[in-house]
Amino acid sequence: MNKIAVAKGDGIGPEIMDAVLTIFTAAKVPLEYEFVEMGKWVFDKGYSNGMTPDAQQTIEALGILFKGPMETPKGKGVKSVNVTARKTWNTYANKRTFQTLHGVDTVFSKAGIPIDITVVRENIEDTYGGIEHMLTHDVALSRRFITRPGSHQLIKYAFEMAKKKGAKRITCGHKANIMKITDGLFLQVFYEVAKDYPELKADDVIVDDLCMKLVTRPDLFDVVVLTNLQGDIVSDLCAGLVGGLGFAPSANIGDHICIFEAVHGTAPDIAGKNIANPTALLLSGIGMLHHLGLMQTASLIENALLYTLEQGIHTGDFGDKNTPSLSTTEFANAIIQNFGKTPKAGARPLLPNMPTTQTHFKLDKNPMLESIETEKEHIVGVDFFIESNEQPIAIANKCMRHAGVKFKLVNISNRGTQVWPTGSVYTNLVNQYNVRFESIDDMPLNQMDVLGLYVSMSGNFKICSSELLLMLGSKKAYSLAQGQ
Repeated sequence: MNKIAVAKGDGIGPEIMDAVLTIFTAAKVPLEYEFVEMGKWVFDKGYSNGMTPDAQQTIEALGILFKGPMETPKGKGVKSVNVTARKTWNTYANKRTFQTLHGVDTVFSKAGIPIDITVVRENIEDTYGGIEHMLTHDVALSRRFITRPGSHQLIKYAFEMAKKKGAKRITCGHKANIMKITDGLFLQVFYEVAKDYPELKADDVIVDDLCMKLVTRPDLFDVVVLTNLQGDIVSDLCAGLVGGLGFAPSANIGDHICIFEAVHGTAPDIAGKNIANPTALLLSGIGMLHHLGLMQTASLIENALLYTLEQGIHTGDFGDKNTPSLSTTEFANAIIQNFGKTPKAGARPLLPNMPTTQTHFKLDKNPMLESIETEKEHIVGVDFFIESNEQPIAIANKCMRHAGVKFKLVNISNRGTQVWPTGSVYTNLVNQYNVRFESIDDMPLNQMDVLGLYVSMSGNFKICSSELLLMLGSKKAYSLAQGQ
């Protein structure tokens, strides 16, 4: 038997987890459970990451965490335990599957439009991995990180998963038309990986257009891969297409540790009433059984769930309001009673079990992800983000006095729009500018040159932040201001 870590969660978490484990026990799932302490009540005990040291050690030893929804206390300055868990254990791929479930009525099911979409969302980087600062009392900055190795990890997983699923199409959702460097890097890696999978149709869609297409023709999509924040939004949109988050399973996949969870919240208003819908957590558990190679057991449970839904059996949050709703426990028992029955639509084949043995890695240092540098990098300038409520021309006159013999002032922008050397008086300003210096006549620069300019500029301005301007080979590794 495999042993897995189980965290019941907060709010309705213990109720729906007990329901799912009851179904697993009835199906004779060959798993043992090690219950671990995570969630709001652990925060309240003084553990700032929402889990006890014993829980972390257990999860890292077992490699699988099955968890209920968890609450992060508000107003205490602590990070979400859900995000912390995903990032701590580098579960870089968030896989969410959205399928038409007969018995769960939606606009599309009533129209006879089938949905089977898998969203693969990057789980570590982007704004979720970023750092925020107040640059002035009026201006906040969020740094957004997209890395080549992190993108490759995720996108390689998405293509492999699509191939095993038998998908025909894989689509990259992005905003590379605006975020040309960050989303541009993600899109570039997507097409680099796509070359190794000629059997899959690989294409891309700008994320706003993707959202419109998903709510008009969701049946056209198969596998969609996105960056973290965009994937978070799009996956919740897709949940709405199939009946809501109560029917949205989730898997967080890493090389060493995987987390299976429902993505919905803790629903504290109905906690303890035994009326919560356990379907999303059960579907997540079924995904976990597939991951562990327990194919036949997973199909037995999933077919029973699908049959139960087809019969119009439901909890209070969905289904025909003219028929009585079941409690959480009654709904679980109904699924158990339907073991061995086959739904009319979407029946899962009873494949033989192929149990896997979890490989437990004993790491003695943090893995370093780094791609091979193929182009020479050199410094060609610097961006200073300064605080000032002066007009652009006054700032430019001061900056040019500091440029010296190696630098030239080339641009001043405000909120990303150029205001010097050209601009418009109709552009509203805030008290934080970006002033850009580049080297004169492509003169080579080093960090000492930049630091010298920083010291000189600090005589006139509060410098909130700075970024080196790099060239990678012959390519600029920085974006231009709007209008530059």
